[in-house]
Amino acid sequence: MRVDELIAKRKRPLFSVELWPPRSPASEERLLHALGELSHYTLDFASITYGAGGSTREFTHELVVNLHRNFGLVPVAHLVTAAHTRADLEYILARYVGEGIENLLALRGDPPLDAPSGLAAGELKNAVDLARLATESYGMCVGVAAHPEGHPDSKSYSVDMDFLAAKLEVADFAITQFFYTAEQFFRLRDELDRRGVVKPVIPGIMAPTSLSTLKRMAELSGTSIPERISTRLARFEDDPASFVAEGTQIAIELAAEVLEGEAVGIHVYTMNRAETTIAIYRSLFGDGN
Repeated sequence: MRVDELIAKRKRPLFSVELWPPRSPASEERLLHALGELSHYTLDFASITYGAGGSTREFTHELVVNLHRNFGLVPVAHLVTAAHTRADLEYILARYVGEGIENLLALRGDPPLDAPSGLAAGELKNAVDLARLATESYGMCVGVAAHPEGHPDSKSYSVDMDFLAAKLEVADFAITQFFYTAEQFFRLRDELDRRGVVKPVIPGIMAPTSLSTLKRMAELSGTSIPERISTRLARFEDDPASFVAEGTQIAIELAAEVLEGEAVGIHVYTMNRAETTIAIYRSLFGDGN
């Protein structure tokens, strides 16, 4: 099933997740546990991340195909242009299509959190070029990334919205980077409306699980953390279980607010944690399928 078809046919807001491919037996065990727990709930699709510069290339491919064949989930494969030739990308796309994979999230690619410098440019310079290749040459349904506060590398918010609108002329949908103020999502949607963009944008929701991780990811993505959120979380900095519970509640409140504002669904950045994802799901849709 294509994501654009899922959006068009939905009877309720979509609920989708992002998963990380495992890099070790221990991380594989955690992922399989999470998938087992999440299998009791209706997930519309699962996007699978792609490590910086292709560092999880085979892991990502294997997980995408496994979800498609064995878990009954609609997978969306992440793919980046950075540090890849056009031939690299065509080979990867052809393998996916050969396995019956219909959905792709086209990205430029970001360096690892601890990288001292950026990634080498790819032969295709921008995500829109990859989106065009995947749609025109391989017939895939393609999503792109959206930044509610503007991409950190963009010259201005307006310039970034123009670029996002151009990506959505080619792509079928967008998923936002995580954010913590619903007004930022509504502003992004309004800016696209003013540019005549009618493609759907799915808000990305992330429940903070530790203050250090949140700060690193926010810095990389250009996401601001409102003071009211920092204050709520800081109270539990030395109490990991309570921190996760508070972070989950923050995510639940934000998800409810954007859905009340008629978002087509939400996309949860799971960090491969089933518990927080299930808590968000239950708050929105109840206890199961």
